[in-house]
Amino acid sequence: MNSFFLVLSYVIIAYMLFSSLSYMALFLLAFRKVYRESELDPREATEDIAGNDRTFPVSVLVPSYNEEVGVVSTVRSLLALEYPEIEIIVIDDGSKDQTSARMIEEFQMTETPYAVRTYLQTAEIKAIYQSSIFPYIRLIKKVNGGKADALNAGINLSSYPYFCAIDGDSILENDALLKTMKPIIESDGQIIVTGGSVRIANGSTISRSKVETINLPNHPVVLMQIIEYFRAFLIGRLALSRLNILLIVSGAFGVFHKERVIRAGGYNKKTVGEDMELVVRLHRLLKEEKSNQRIEYIPDPVCWTEAPESLEVLRSQRIRWQRGLSETLWTHKKMMLNPSYGSIGLVSMPYFLFVELLGAIFEFCGYFIIFGGFFFSLIDPKIAGILFLVTIFYGSLISALAVLLEELTLHKYPKVSHLVRLYGWALTETFWYRPLMVIWRIQGIFAAFRKKQHWGDMKRKGIST
Repeated sequence: MNSFFLVLSYVIIAYMLFSSLSYMALFLLAFRKVYRESELDPREATEDIAGNDRTFPVSVLVPSYNEEVGVVSTVRSLLALEYPEIEIIVIDDGSKDQTSARMIEEFQMTETPYAVRTYLQTAEIKAIYQSSIFPYIRLIKKVNGGKADALNAGINLSSYPYFCAIDGDSILENDALLKTMKPIIESDGQIIVTGGSVRIANGSTISRSKVETINLPNHPVVLMQIIEYFRAFLIGRLALSRLNILLIVSGAFGVFHKERVIRAGGYNKKTVGEDMELVVRLHRLLKEEKSNQRIEYIPDPVCWTEAPESLEVLRSQRIRWQRGLSETLWTHKKMMLNPSYGSIGLVSMPYFLFVELLGAIFEFCGYFIIFGGFFFSLIDPKIAGILFLVTIFYGSLISALAVLLEELTLHKYPKVSHLVRLYGWALTETFWYRPLMVIWRIQGIFAAFRKKQHWGDMKRKGIST
């Protein structure tokens, strides 16, 4: 039996070293991108397109389910966007709270006759409202069909060639949409999707739907999520985007070419990972059409969102995310290791399978062997010690690099004490936070076998006053 665990420990060590080296390679790619753009003036980069005739109008879609706490703040932040022409469409997907009532009261909305083009089939539309003070704000009230269905309803009603999808509990910085649209405008249609960074607002002071003071929360669970977002966005997405093999644009903030999405069939209502599944499907269609169009991640535009503070809500969220990843990879399994899909099939799909999905299983086995090696002599304690050090490098030190990259890019946390705290917490990740994530990610894999789809439930306090 000991020989089995010894072989398994070597396999896990090799796996974690390979995964760590993969992250290091991604970090170097991301760092190179950051270094090249660090000397650019961000204001100059957006001012030249703010008044440009080629700056396309954008429909901003806000799918909402039980978002009475945050939806008004989100729309207020959209009103403050520095963008020439937008329309705002809030989709109330059968909320059981006062989401629609808050919108109708705040923006003086009245029911209006409508004729919606049915590009995509959705659940029944009950009514459409329009603001009397901001005519470009509309509200769709519909039968519950899930987030994907709500987004499809928004696409049907939208008027403009590009749409921006943003969560109903999120706040965009004033120039975020300009920065996200800039590469689309400058590419002459070669870029069809862009995604921006998502940052956690807990702990910061947000007044009148604007971030006034950026600060760190005191809750350890939220602090670790901030670090985790650095790792996911600044290392993973930035590097994969450089190689044009990015498979996910955050559902909290992304811009899409509407005609392309409609031709692809819209958002998939059969998965909880509708954002990733759509991006993978678009990649698939681009490869099958032999198109040179691209999907890019833009690190600078920032969307602020509320993160879970309770372990119960965080667990539900992570299970849902892992389930969505599992469903997407299974739906598009024909792309896996298929040379017809180029680097998407040969690099990106295997990476998401073996590192992002199955990594949880390898890590769980690693924790089991470390514990067994130190306390039950399953393997030589020296081997267990090596595995323990590799696990620390795989988790904590890579996250510390993500904190460094945040400081090199956005400088959103202005105080030195902020970075010291984040570094300190990043180094503790392996000892308590990652084991929880590993367990929940494994549960998410098993949850993929269940058929029921639903919105993710989260108790919100609100992030704006």
